[in-house]
Amino acid sequence: MLTQLAIQDYAIVDRLELDLTRGMTAITGETGAGKSILLGALGLCLGERADAGSVRHGCERTDLSARFDIQHLPAAAEWLDARELPADECLLRRVVTANGRSKAWINGHPATIADLKSLGEQLIQIHGQHAHQALMREETHLALLDDYAGLRERSQQLAETFREWRSARRRLKKLSEEGSEVEAKRQLLRYQVEELDQLGLAEGELQTLEEEQHTLAHAEETLRETQFAADCCESDEGGALSLLNQAYAHLSALPGSDKGTLANTLTMLSDARIQVEEAASELHRLASTTELDPERLAWVEERMGDVHRIARKHHVAPEEICALHAQLKQEVAQLEASDDDLEALSSQVAEYRERYRSEAKQLTEARQKAAVRLGKEVQQQLAFLAMGKARFDVDVTPRETPSPEGLDHVQFLISANPGQPARPLTKVASGGELSRISLAIQVVAASHSTIPSLVFDEVDVGISGATAEIVGQLLRKLGENGQVMTVTHLPQVAAQAHQHLHIEKHAKRDTTLTHMALLDERGRISELARMLGGVTLSDQTLAHAREMLHASQRPPH
Repeated sequence: MLTQLAIQDYAIVDRLELDLTRGMTAITGETGAGKSILLGALGLCLGERADAGSVRHGCERTDLSARFDIQHLPAAAEWLDARELPADECLLRRVVTANGRSKAWINGHPATIADLKSLGEQLIQIHGQHAHQALMREETHLALLDDYAGLRERSQQLAETFREWRSARRRLKKLSEEGSEVEAKRQLLRYQVEELDQLGLAEGELQTLEEEQHTLAHAEETLRETQFAADCCESDEGGALSLLNQAYAHLSALPGSDKGTLANTLTMLSDARIQVEEAASELHRLASTTELDPERLAWVEERMGDVHRIARKHHVAPEEICALHAQLKQEVAQLEASDDDLEALSSQVAEYRERYRSEAKQLTEARQKAAVRLGKEVQQQLAFLAMGKARFDVDVTPRETPSPEGLDHVQFLISANPGQPARPLTKVASGGELSRISLAIQVVAASHSTIPSLVFDEVDVGISGATAEIVGQLLRKLGENGQVMTVTHLPQVAAQAHQHLHIEKHAKRDTTLTHMALLDERGRISELARMLGGVTLSDQTLAHAREMLHASQRPPH
């Protein structure tokens, strides 16, 4: 529950700290005193939109915080645990600067406004003074029924299934419409792949062909020159080997040739002879392996011509043909699989459709059962609110087309007088009747809520007299099981509260400030008397107020 609300420099409040307890708290004050300020500050802590107008005139920023006891709110504790935030208590803080910028914290850790909203939904429910206006929009009836029956999570799951179904249908339609275009592309790619298959160029083959073509094209020249070089090495007359042998023989015949410089020279000549012999042998081997093969040369050059022609056709370099071939085969495989994708997607659409219909059918059955219970409970509350002859029904009828909310159209029907058929609420209820019907629905919804903190903002508009006293009793009863705060102008409602918060406005020089305080018994009697009789408080009005307070605070027999 909400245990503390701290406000600093907000609207016409300079500084305020309110400690709140369980039970029913009435919030009263003259029109314009600032009751909306209290709810506005709380709303900002719960993630409502802020603007620079929130900041008190002349101040740099407004600082707001709301502290909650979450011992009996496991959903809120789980929310905090999931985000690794301390879960022993819950402190929401919001700061809005004079230039309209806003920051938020949860338990001292920076948070987004969306986080405040998400967590706030676990902490407190606010029933606004315009709730009865929402009843005039039939789309809210289904949401109210789902909230009452605890079907919100199932409804959200159905909406997610619907979105998946719709998305799959759109993809299927797009894929089907693209079928002819895809087929044309597939045929072109198949032709290109077949052409490259026929070429059959292997990885590295082009480089091998270029080297072989170079060798074959120069084979005759290679054979001629290697033979000439071999002759230069081995010729008997003037050959290098013959001349080296002669030089070696002449020098080795000299006295002392095995010593000094001559010995070194002879060694070098001997090494030279060996090198020339090996060179001649290598030249003979090369000459013997060099073949003149004009047919092979013609085939290689034709093969290279085919490669270059295909490369020009596809606007790629010859060395990129293998990569292109692999790419085109992959594209063909993907397009070939699109037929399987189309079939798989069709099956997926059918699967989503059946899942949606199954979930929607189950939700319809649950809504129909809950509609009967809601109708009876609201009708019981209407009897307390002086509309005992009215008949309230919740009508659940099939929709013509599927929607994220399901296959149901929910409508609240009312028959204000016996013998009259029940008709849509939006067409038959008067202003006063609508206020009481709205209050009855909200009381029933609140009694089934798992959130113990409730705020009612002037939901008793249009109600007076004995009915107002009954409204106060209903709100007090709700407060006995949790925490109820109600902004009211009716003394009959305020008298029923366990505690009474009074709000008044003070003008101080050039500044207007709002003051809020919890009233003691004497203060409550004075405020109830003001609400009963206006500015002048007579002894009779005070006595009436005292009797009203004491009567409402006595335990029921």
